[in-house]
Formats: sequence, C-alpha cells, structure tokens
Amino acid sequence: MSRELNVPGLAYGGDYNPEQWPEEVWAEDVRLMGEAGVNMVSVNIFSWALLEPSEGVYDFARLDRVLDLLHAHGIAADLATPTAAPPAWFFRAYPDALPVDSGGRRLSYGSRQTFCPSSPAYREAALRIARVLGERYADHPAVVMWHVHNEYGCHNAECYCDTSAQAFRRWLRERYGDDLAALNHAWGTAFWSQWYYDWDEILPPRATGAVPNPTHRLDWRRFCSDELLALCKAERAVLAEAAPALPATTNFMVMYNFDALDYWRWAPELDVVSNDHYLRSTDPESEIDIAMSGDVVRSLAGGRPWLLMEHSTGAVNWQPVNRAKGPGELRRNALAHVARGADGIAYFQWRAAKAGAEQWHSAMLPHAGTDSVIWRDVVQLGTDLRALAEVRGAVGTAETAIVWDWDARWALELPSQPSEEVRYLDLVRSWYEPLWRAGVAVDFVRPDADLSAYRLVLAPSLYLVDDAGAANLTGFAQRGGTLAVGFHSGAVDENCHVRLGGYPGAFRETLGVRTDELFPLLPGESVGLSGGVGEDRGRDGGGSGTGSVWSERVRLAGAEAVASYTNGPLTGVPAVTRQGHGTGAAWYLATLPDPDTLAALLERIREEAGVRPVAEGVPEGIEAVRRRGADADYLFLIDHGGVGADLPVAADSVELLTGERLTAGTVTVPPGGVAVVREVVAR
Repeated sequence: MSRELNVPGLAYGGDYNPEQWPEEVWAEDVRLMGEAGVNMVSVNIFSWALLEPSEGVYDFARLDRVLDLLHAHGIAADLATPTAAPPAWFFRAYPDALPVDSGGRRLSYGSRQTFCPSSPAYREAALRIARVLGERYADHPAVVMWHVHNEYGCHNAECYCDTSAQAFRRWLRERYGDDLAALNHAWGTAFWSQWYYDWDEILPPRATGAVPNPTHRLDWRRFCSDELLALCKAERAVLAEAAPALPATTNFMVMYNFDALDYWRWAPELDVVSNDHYLRSTDPESEIDIAMSGDVVRSLAGGRPWLLMEHSTGAVNWQPVNRAKGPGELRRNALAHVARGADGIAYFQWRAAKAGAEQWHSAMLPHAGTDSVIWRDVVQLGTDLRALAEVRGAVGTAETAIVWDWDARWALELPSQPSEEVRYLDLVRSWYEPLWRAGVAVDFVRPDADLSAYRLVLAPSLYLVDDAGAANLTGFAQRGGTLAVGFHSGAVDENCHVRLGGYPGAFRETLGVRTDELFPLLPGESVGLSGGVGEDRGRDGGGSGTGSVWSERVRLAGAEAVASYTNGPLTGVPAVTRQGHGTGAAWYLATLPDPDTLAALLERIREEAGVRPVAEGVPEGIEAVRRRGADADYLFLIDHGGVGADLPVAADSVELLTGERLTAGTVTVPPGGVAVVREVVAR
C-alpha cells in the first residue's frame, strides 16, 4: 500500500512538547503557530511517563486535548510513539533492561535511550504502548503520520550485556546458516587462537587487552544496526495494523558524527524518509555538510522527496561551544534542505525549554519570545515555504553518483589500519566539496546499485566491497562509464579478508594498476605531485600540487600515469592513473591531492564524462541546485558568500519567493539571500 504524507504544500513545524508547559500556554502556542505558518508538529516524543504512569495504567486526557486543539487550528500531528525514553518505574521493575557498556558497567536511567535494544521486557513494553496509541488515535483527524520512536541508536546503539550476547549469537547463527565452521572461516579465528567450538563461547566485542578481531567487530556493528531495526519494524507493524493507511517515519541522523546504523537497510521499511541535521560550530562551511547530508538522505529515499524532521533555528546545547546562526543563515539553511529534496522543514523544538537537559537549545519560539530575530526569521520562513508549495514532489537531476557504504565505513575505521588518519567521512567530503562548488548534482549509491542513470561514478573510500559490488562498479567502467576510485579501496572482502595479489584488490584489473606496498603519510606530511592534473586550467602541473594522508608504490598494468610523486621514497611513481575502457575510463587516486589539485582533477574527469553543472555562470559563493517537477524545473540559488549576483535564467521564468516574472531572463540573488526560479522546460 502506498502511504503518503497528507499535508498541503511543504510541511513546516517542529517538535511540540506541551507537557512541559501549563495548559494556559497552549492557546498561545497554536495562535503563534498560525502566525508562523506552521502546518504540522511532532508530538508525544518523550511522554511515556505521563501516558503510562504505572505498568498497564494509561492517562491519555492530556494528549487528547492537545490533538483536539491542534486539529481545531488546522495543524496536523506527526504522532510519536514515546519509546525513546522509558519511565523510571519500568527500570525499577526491569533493571536488566538497562544497557551495559563494553567495560561491563551497567548504566542507570535518568536521561533518554537508556535501554538495551535486545531486552525482551523493553520490547514488550514498547509494543504495548505503541499498540494502545495506534488503536486510540488511528482515526483522529489531526494525526497524519506516525513517528516511530526517536533517533534510534543515538545513545544506545551498542549494549554488551548477557541478553545482547544471546541475541548476537542468534543473529550470527542466522547469518552463517547455523554453521560454526563458516563463522570461524569468516572471522579468521585461526589467528591468535580465537577458534570457537561452541556458539555459547561467542561474546560481544567487550573491552579486552589487545586489538579485537576485525570481523567480529564488524559483524557486531551489523548486528547492532539490525537489532534496532527489528524494534522499529515491530513498532511499525503494530501501528500499520491499527491504521493501515497512515504513513510512518522515524528520524535518521545522517550527520558527521553518527555512523551507528546502516540506513540503506532501514530506508525501505519507511513510508517517508526523514532526517535530523545539526551544524558543527567548528565547521566554517557548514553549508557543504547540509548539502552532502541532503543528497545522502534523498538517495536513501530512492530519489523521492523526504522530510527534515529536526534542525536548529540557532545554537544547539551539546557542543563544546554552541554558535548562534548569523544573519540570514536560518533561511539559507532551511531552503538548502528544500533544494536537496526536502518536502518539509521542522525544528527541535517549537518553544524553547526553561528546564531540563536541552534548556539552552534554540527553538522556533525562543526564550526571548516574539520580540526576537529568531521569531521574525521563523515567520519569514513560513512565508517562503508557502510560496514554494508547488515545489513539493519535485526530484533531483544527478548524472554523478558517489558510492556510500556503511560496511565500508565501519571496516575502514576499525583498529590496526595502515593509518588512523584515513577517515571515511573526511575522504567522501573532500571529493564531494569541489563538485558542490562547481554546482554539480550528486546522488549517493550503494556499491550494488543500478548505475545506468549515471555518466560518472566516484568511489572516494571503499575499503570493503563484496564481489557483487566490485563487479557492479567495474562493469560500469567496462561498459563505457567513467569510474574514479580513491586509495585503499577494494582492499578487503565482506569478511574483512585482504584480497591477495596486490592492491587495490577488487579494482586492480579495471584500473590497470598494481600496488605491492603502502606508504601512508604522517600527520602534516605531504608529497609533491607533477604531471597533467591541472593542465589547460592555468596550472603548470610542474610540482605545484601536493598529496597528503596516503601514498603507495603503484605499478602501471595497462593504465597511464596522469600525475606522479616528485619527492620521497616514491619519487617518479604514479600517483594518479587513468585506463580507458571504450568511451569510458577508470581513474585511480593513490593519494589525497590538495583541494585545488583535486578540484582540477575532478573537473577534468567529469568533463570527460560529459557531466555539466546544473546552471552556467554561477559565481563562487552561490550554491546552485535544481529540482525537477512534472512541468517545470526549480532552480535554487543560495548566496552563502554574501556576494549577490544577477544570473541568467530561462525566458519567462518566475522567481517564486517574490512572485516576480523574469521577463528579461535574469534573476537577482541578493547578498546573503535566496532566489528560487521556476523554469518551464519542455519534457
């Protein structure tokens, strides 16, 4: 059954926690929501203790009044199951449901997400309250979507208790067909006398004296993601039984520091994919992180629109220094998410809390009230989103894909790698950033995805890849696509076993290279690069480029050298190579070029592949993104640099935020502002 969110136009709102306030405040809340243009709020996310004051005893009077009040004012509810924060009575009754860390310490309740994902008592209690909620509110006119749990795995992705150990063993028996010999082979347990003769000998990778078995640790990460997914699916099934037509979501966290869950496995289980995204105060160009996160989430949604379930109007409360947003940043951030496919914009939270752990987290209605910059920006954004209502449902236009894989990320960052300086997200962003600056549309794909829609596929970091994924990517190049692969890719199979015969393992033949030894670089160390990386772009290529993080002794085996090392033990050895495959090519980067050199190299690669920016003549500092609708394209132009510009657009276009008809074929992007242009295009 197809279930879609039934909210007109673009959804707008945030987490609403009326239980934190006296009831007389609620009337002001809904009045101000109307003023801001809010049309959907998430409710009930952390209300378990109030809904079920003791086991099996329920009090829904408050929630009834909240939902009735929202409906009376035309505001839809994304109704959450409150299972992210079990009440104190639950843990007093079931203390074994509390999580245990890797050192064997059992944690206490007193915050959120303080449960073991494998606890039968937790699962029973969570499904019970989800079922009662589903049955009570399935037909409530305010409820338009179920919000399952909240931020799965945020604080309890891993529990090392005995119950989790039993669940882990069950998962392993299913994965390996109840064949202990197969597990021993996959884990390489002949090393360090780790051979298992009985399933009950297997434990979670608890704290130990030396380096843990990498495949043991990798399977544990897979298990932890699947164990939480099983909880999500179980709650979703209970809600679907009560209300078959209502869509359901749970909020992902595709952010820089969260890697606990394999969202490729999660996304197909949801009717609507949604995401939470927060900025790092230490990131001077957080707009790039917004863009990359949005592209990942849209890709998880299969190219369909998605919802931004949480972000902040200003500062958060959980970083060492929590930076407020600058002038116009709230608007730019939100509309950048819309540009990347979000059909809804929501915040944590509606009204800033005066007590509790998140009292210093910004909100749509700040502590200062309506006489504040944030409130005025929130009201303006509501006006903007109403003006962009027709954008709903429009999709992306990418011809370039970046390979993104959680297994590869987990495996790369296990201990005892050649270099701890090789970090998955840093590598992916380093390749994504020059594409973003050039205005090139990007999707993210699994290694085994259908690549037929793309001209160019990039694999910045794919340390682990199974045979099917490797064959899919190499087949893309051999059929005439353009493939570019980063260093230390293809090195191990799905069991973390090194692919023998030389590096880069699974990609050697297609790339036309063979490496016999790795030479990772020390922090701050670099090597010079010479060759044709920057030719025809105002660069002489004569040693002006550098590489960092990594180098390796590459021998050509069919490929040509595009750039070579100019100093150190590998002087004269190829650092960047290309091998032609009919109309396509396979490129290998055996180092991380400096940003300018990498940008020039990727420009050469994408131009060779026939990939163009979404708009021409866009100056540096202005982000250009295109969404494609049934009858028109929507060109978003977001000025992060404060430069402003007059840019060419299709004749007779309309700038949606102002309603101006652009008869001259030019749109003005104000300094620090945003323009969204409807361009009618013949399909």
